Amino acid sequence: MTDYRSPADSTRIRGPQSQDHAEERPVSHATPPDDPQMAEALDWLMLEDDMDAATRQRFEAWHAASEGNARAYQRVRDAWQSPLLTTAAARLEQRLAAPPRRRPLWKPIATAAVLVLAVGAALQSDLLLRLRADHLTAVGERQNLNLADGSRVLLNTDTALSSRIDEQQRVAHLYRGEAYFDVAHDRNRPFEVEAGPVQVTVRGTAFAVRYLGNEAEVSVQRGEVDLRTPLDDAHISLGAGDSIRVGPQGFGERQHSAEGQAQLAWVKGRMVFENCPLSQVLAELRRYYPGWIVNTNERLANVSVTGNWRLDDPLGVARSLAQIASAQLHEYPKLLVLD
Repeated sequence: MTDYRSPADSTRIRGPQSQDHAEERPVSHATPPDDPQMAEALDWLMLEDDMDAATRQRFEAWHAASEGNARAYQRVRDAWQSPLLTTAAARLEQRLAAPPRRRPLWKPIATAAVLVLAVGAALQSDLLLRLRADHLTAVGERQNLNLADGSRVLLNTDTALSSRIDEQQRVAHLYRGEAYFDVAHDRNRPFEVEAGPVQVTVRGTAFAVRYLGNEAEVSVQRGEVDLRTPLDDAHISLGAGDSIRVGPQGFGERQHSAEGQAQLAWVKGRMVFENCPLSQVLAELRRYYPGWIVNTNERLANVSVTGNWRLDDPLGVARSLAQIASAQLHEYPKLLVLD
């Protein structure tokens, strides 16, 4: 499985050092390496309430040194004041009150701030999608739809879909996410689903389409479906138990499972993995958790995971994964840190 949202790992963040102070300081890997001004601005923001006179003087000199520094600092402040972080900041404030405990908490707080910056850009590009879609689900939400032709659709978490049903056609567009279609049979009007690199055509069957990033995946529960790639007009047919991934390079290898347990488990409200690396499991779990999940320990990425969990309890899944990986899970509002 793949994921469209994979927050970067982070390390401890301290305040910026001037050239007159040659101390080493850890680099924030949570901040994009090609934007040093943003990295410095975020470090200064973490120190804002703890500056002594000398540190304040250094900050003011840095802030006044260029318009770029001033803009970067305003941007991270705006992110910190975003509604996405209001709850987290309020609840963490009490924990930050004691100085000895302040620095260990900088890492998750800074990570959250950086993620909000990334999310802000994504939300702007997301506006067009929201205008095009008829149906949207939030993170962790599933929604049942009854279409005009009698077909039924189940939308999975963070999904955007539009449909048009009339006397001539039955067409659905999956812009993002995952949907399960139980299509009413109609020999005169095929049902079509367009999802990025693939077009699915059926007359009456049950199947799921997943479209994340630039890759789609089709899994058939019942009946037969015809697939076509618009780019090169390649065709393939799938039967019950078949699944296939389709990317920019065309069709992948057809897979077959008698029950299609893993691909269609979400339809029954479950999340199923068998001998999957933890990195892949976390990528999928992020789709259902209404916040951020960050792994700061690279050794955990390849830990093998087998399990069957409820989709409506992502926090419980994260706690279970921490036990499986012999790791620690630090829980904050809207933020889980695994190390």
